[in-house]
Amino acid sequence: METAIIISSFFLVLFAVLALYDGFYLHIFKYQLHNREESKTEHVTHTLRAVFFPAILYFLFLKQDNHTSFVIGLTIVVLDVLVLGYDAFIEKDSRQFMGGLPRWEYIVHLFVNGFHFASIAAYLSIRFTFQNGEIMISNINQSPISSFFNLLIVNL
Repeated sequence: METAIIISSFFLVLFAVLALYDGFYLHIFKYQLHNREESKTEHVTHTLRAVFFPAILYFLFLKQDNHTSFVIGLTIVVLDVLVLGYDAFIEKDSRQFMGGLPRWEYIVHLFVNGFHFASIAAYLSIRFTFQNGEIMISNINQSPISSFFNLLIVNL
């Protein structure tokens, strides 16, 4: 369990750093996508995902004593995937003013989303257990490093 918590934490930190660079620096300051008519929809999708991230952290990762919160967190993850898919679909038109999405930014997007979903997958591998043919949702607060993990989640 501790190994999966460390892996999930590692990927969460990598995601947060790259997402900050991509979302803040590239999209808001460098390209100013919010000021371009053709990029407004892309900006909205990124804003939605920026709202989804703390909601995922709270409902899926932090609030472990409530199954309803866990289901809400999983629902937000599904919504996040749908918005990500739509964002990828519209990005070509949104970035036409610059000749399309630069290759290096495309690579940043691959890594940032890979880290994001790897952290969720590692975390879900801890929370889901199978006993007697039933799916159980476990609480990781019994782990010796759960206080570190919770501190990380709160500070992200």
